[in-house]
Amino acid sequence: MGDDPAVLRLQNKVRVPVKAFPGLALLPPALALALAGCAGRGELDGTGGVSAVRSACPVVGVPAGTGDVTLFTGATPDAAAIDVAAVLTEVRSTCTEVGDQIATAVTFRIDARRGAAGPARDLTLPYFLAIVRGGGNVAAKRVGQAVVHFDAGQLRASTPGQATATVARSAATLPAEIRNRITRRRKAGDEDAATDPLTQPEIRQAVQRASFEALVGFQLTDTQLRYNAQR
Repeated sequence: MGDDPAVLRLQNKVRVPVKAFPGLALLPPALALALAGCAGRGELDGTGGVSAVRSACPVVGVPAGTGDVTLFTGATPDAAAIDVAAVLTEVRSTCTEVGDQIATAVTFRIDARRGAAGPARDLTLPYFLAIVRGGGNVAAKRVGQAVVHFDAGQLRASTPGQATATVARSAATLPAEIRNRITRRRKAGDEDAATDPLTQPEIRQAVQRASFEALVGFQLTDTQLRYNAQR
């Protein structure tokens, strides 16, 4: 299968082609990757109950243990020899439905601090964008590069980022039959009045298939992941 034509769009407007992550299959045209995120909300219905408002927009998030990265002056992680520590922050997203596509955009910022002031320096930090479908299936993943510039004598630096994605509405929409089974009004005395529709396997599976998450984080080495987990 050919490479997905998705492109990371950074705040400085430089277009950086993204490379396929080895070993991960891509969805068909149902999904074009960059990044996304929106969520629904609950409202009181006419009976005083809470109605769940489901959005077709992917939910944006940062996986545990991938929101920060620490570089060291030596080959072995040592808190006394930290070169640069960086954190991914201010992850925000918007979502717009356009025709048969759901277009989403996310902005974020990388804040970095180096252990000692020095000459001007550019630091490249790899980060990933992944689409997860159904709560656990990584449908697509891309790795991009963010460049943080330290001015001479400065300890801190930051860089903003922006990325976009489109998801086919059909992939993120529940079939009408499933929607009707979930939203059908039930009356006291009905056989299934007290039964949560999501306990039915076919309904639960349909909801999972139509649910997407867009995850962003630093692309860490095994050593960096262990360091984050053990702190």
